Amino acid sequence: MNNRKCLECNEPLRGRADQKFCNDQCRSAYNNRQFVESNNVIRTINRILKKNYFILTALNPEGKTTALKSDLQKKGYRFDYFTCTYTTRSNRIYYFCYDQGCSELENNKVILVRRDLNGDLAAPKN
Repeated sequence: MNNRKCLECNEPLRGRADQKFCNDQCRSAYNNRQFVESNNVIRTINRILKKNYFILTALNPEGKTTALKSDLQKKGYRFDYFTCTYTTRSNRIYYFCYDQGCSELENNKVILVRRDLNGDLAAPKN
């Protein structure tokens, strides 16, 4: 006799030969535990990106403005988290959080810009 046991609760299995779990709850609990660490990292990063995005959106309602770097930091903006960078011909680097971007200026200032992503999102790039 085959002594197959549930991978989650170690109860004996009855049924199909390739069965790994005794029920859906055990399958879900097992899979959730397997991915909890990587999911927590992703959730944390997404939360930071979302907060950065809302800070930039609130400070840049018109699409282009300047602000103090310290104001962004006071609101909790994390300069080390962004979704992409863009370098202009004059070598100014913009750090974007989705469609909202910023670039450092002199005297503790940053320039905030918004770019139109509708064209970029419509067609996949080859």
